[in-house]
This record gives sequence, structure tokens and C-alpha cells, in this order.
Amino acid sequence: MKANFNDIINGEKPVLIDFHALWCGPCKAQSPILKEVAGEVDGKVRIIKIDVDKNPTIAQKYQVRGVPTLALFKDGQVVWKQAGLQTKQQILNVIREKAVK
Repeated sequence: MKANFNDIINGEKPVLIDFHALWCGPCKAQSPILKEVAGEVDGKVRIIKIDVDKNPTIAQKYQVRGVPTLALFKDGQVVWKQAGLQTKQQILNVIREKAVK
């Protein structure tokens, strides 16, 4: 996944990554919120999920210490990262402020 991951974060669109784990309750709660966010950003931001147990190297590289952790990438760089359950409005505000003007 590593080369593919680099291609994704270096793409034209900003990318919101949901670092999650299958055993994590708050991660399960974050998922439907991200689906709502995806509907509102209308393709301007790519949203992907990365299982930290299956991709420990990527999680370690970006210092993901807890799940869920959301990270927003623009032009291959992390422009925002936050651990813990985020509301739809918090995520939309960050996307508008950091990625989509």
C-alpha cells in the first residue's frame, strides 16, 4: 500500500484519512459521520480509511497514537491531524479552512 498511499496523498485533490481499527468503538461511530461529510464536499476531497493494524508502518510514520485519528493531506503534506471522534461540523470547518477555499 505504501507506493499507492504516496500516490494518493500527492494527488490533485486533498485527502482526508481516517486512521481506524476494527475493534475501536469510536471509529465505528466516526464512519457514518465521514459518509455525511463526503456527501457535502461533493468530490472536492478524497476520504479514505486506513486500518492501523493492517498498515502499522503508515500509522507510525504519521505518529498515529490513538484511533480514530483524522489527518488531512494537501499536496502530500499533513495540514491538520486530530485524534478522537470528530463531529461533522468540525470536519467540514477544517476542510474549508485548510483544503478547499
